[in-house]
Parts: sequence; C-alpha cells; structure tokens
Amino acid sequence: MSIYGAMFSGVSALNAHSNTMGMISDNISNLNTIGYKHTNARFSTLVTASSLATKYAPGGVRSQPFQVVDRQGLLQASQNPTDIAITGNGFLVVNEAAVPGSGDRFLYTRAGQFSVDNQGYLVNNGGHYLQGWGTLPDGSYDVDQNGVTDPSNPDPTSLTSLQAIQVSSLTSTATPTSTAQIGLNLPATAAAGATQTMTVKIFDSLGIAHNVALQWAKTVVSPATWTLAATGITRADNGAASTTLGFPVNVDTVVFGGNGTPASFTPTALSVPAANWVTGATTSSIAFNLGTVNQADGVTQFAGDFTLSFINQNGVPIGRFQSVEIGENGLVTALFDNGGRRAIYRLPIATFPAPNALSPVSGNAWSESAGAGNHFLNEAGTSSAGKLSPSSLESSTVDLGEEFTNMIITQRAYTASTRIITTADEMLEELVRIKR
Repeated sequence: MSIYGAMFSGVSALNAHSNTMGMISDNISNLNTIGYKHTNARFSTLVTASSLATKYAPGGVRSQPFQVVDRQGLLQASQNPTDIAITGNGFLVVNEAAVPGSGDRFLYTRAGQFSVDNQGYLVNNGGHYLQGWGTLPDGSYDVDQNGVTDPSNPDPTSLTSLQAIQVSSLTSTATPTSTAQIGLNLPATAAAGATQTMTVKIFDSLGIAHNVALQWAKTVVSPATWTLAATGITRADNGAASTTLGFPVNVDTVVFGGNGTPASFTPTALSVPAANWVTGATTSSIAFNLGTVNQADGVTQFAGDFTLSFINQNGVPIGRFQSVEIGENGLVTALFDNGGRRAIYRLPIATFPAPNALSPVSGNAWSESAGAGNHFLNEAGTSSAGKLSPSSLESSTVDLGEEFTNMIITQRAYTASTRIITTADEMLEELVRIKR
C-alpha cells in the first residue's frame, strides 16, 4: 500500500537528515582543527519498482558523506619552525609508529602541526610520525640508510625507503680552516721598517681553536711595499705552541699602487702549512686571501691608522644541535650553534588520482583506498605535488556561515519528514474508520 510506503519513505528521510546533521556537527566541531576538510552530505534516491504503470511505489532517500579533501585551506603563519603546510596538491606521509611494525599503517595528512617528542621524533597532534627520505649532508639521497649516495631517486611508489624523522642526538662535525679572507687598511704615512701585528683564529680538523700571529712590515716607501709573515701558531685556550714548524714559514709581498689598492701580490696568496699539529689533527693548510689587484676588497693603503675591517675564515668547531629548518623543496636541515648546517631528510609529497576517495581515520589523516588509486611520492614542487610552506599551518576548510545555513535547511527538512509520517498515520486512521 502506498500509504505504508509513504511512512517508510518518511523514515528514510529522517535517517538521511539525521545523518546530515551529524556531518554538520562534525564540521562545526572541527572549525579550528588544523588541516581539517569539511564533509558534505550527498543525497540519492531509493526507487522501488512497480509492476503497474498506473501505480507508484514510494522508495525514499539516503545521504552519504563526501569529504572535500582536495580543497585548499587558508594558510596561517606560525612561530614554530617544525610547522609546515602544503600549498597545492598532495599530503604529508606519516606513520602510526616511530619504528613501524607489521600492523602500523602509513597514513596521509595535511595537518602539519609537528613538534619534537621526548625521543626526538617529529609528531603531530594526531600522534602520527612524520616520514621522509634520508639524505647525506650534501642533500643527496641515502635511500638504503647505509651512508652511501643512492645512484637514483627513490621509488615513487614505494614506502619502504621512508623513515621517521628524528632530530635528537645530532652533532655537527668540526670543519678545519682552509681559507681566511682579510680586509684591513695599512697606514700610507708609515715609514720604512714600521710593523703592524694581528691575530687570526683558525680551527683544526678536531675543532680545536688556534691563533695565527701575523706581522705586516713596510720595507719600501715608494712604491709602497709591505710584507706579511706568519710569526707563530698557538693554542687559543692555553697559548701553547700548536705545531713544530719554525716561523716565519712563508712571506707574502704586497706592492700598492698610487690609488691605495694592491698592484701585485708575490706569491698570489700567503699559505701557512700546519703539517705537524701537536693536537693530532689531520694535516691542513691555511690560505690567506688578501683581496684583488686594483680592488679595495681586501687590504688597502690609505692615510689613517691601521684598521682591521673583517676576517672571514671557513672553519668551525664541533657544534650542538639547535633547531631544524624545512625548505619549500622539503629539505630538512639541522642547524647547529656553531653556525653549521647539515641536510638530514627530504619530505616527500604523496599525491593520488582521486584524493576525495581516501578513507578518513582518527587524527585528521586518511588511509589509502581502492577508489583513490595508487599513491605517488614526489619531491615538493615537482610533477603534480604542491610546495611546502615552512612555519605555516593550513586552516580548516569549514565555512561557519555555510554550516549554519545547512543546519537550518536540514532542520526544516527533518521537520517536514516528520509530517509525512503523521499525515500518513492520519490517513490510515481514516481508513480504519471506514469499517466503523
């Protein structure tokens, strides 16, 4: 009977709109959830076939959730260097465990609010561990995690080469000084035989600091000629001799032109060998760059006092981990308190042919599904993968005004559906009265 069918149709409508109200409530609840994608209700008809063309058999309606995963949320600035957002397509790859077991899943998320846990891993608010490809200090891939550069890029369809990003227990190796650039002015009024002394701090391969004592001596007034000699190398901490070399070892002669800039260097640069470090460090040699001929980019001779402008040397002592930096290309770089930098990981961006078909899981993440297609891992900003925005977060895509409007419509639709049931009930009551 169509009256009974109308009642069942009304019941299906109540279920559908109740389901829709649940989606709206979730959307509003996650208004401030980082990386959240709002869910829409999509309705479809339920049709009951009829054997007669003149008779209608009511069916009903059903609602299905549809999460708009590929919609871009607004970016908001963050003061946390480990917060990241994606501009464009794709997802960050995470795992449920720091060291995945057989039951731990790889998941995909846009929630880039990561912080360092007590073991040094980067974990987001959902408890998921950020995954990346291992790299060597120069940024080349170390896919097999054996310290050897992989000859090819990682397999874009494989997750096995990924590892949880851990930033604890990182130390920077010491870099021995090999060059030192000097900028200074020698007094043009100095007489022959005048001297000026200075000290340059350098580091050996063990990170131990040493002081190189340099002496400038004016030998000829015209054309103005100065010599530079290293007169000793001592430990910066205790003043003890650093090498067994005799000093001076090499002497550099600088002839200045009438414009105050160097006219010639003989030899082209002063080189101080340190072949016998008493610290046991590896043999090294320090080349002193005094500038360019006819340029005021190094040593000069003008009127005035002896003035030291700069000393730039490339050595650093061993450093302690300070923070991480994430670039737009996904390269994770460790920063150390000695000024050193070292690439440690590269973040892949996972893309899917149909991202809206991914299966949602708790913690604002998604898992793979047959409808979404196979994942592809690419470097950020390549192929169809979006770029990373460091120190940023992606806001929820929920529009509060839209949700309130949908709530009113859903409420009215639910109320109307109850009228179907009450009206059909009254019609049945009238039918029963016929017998009376």
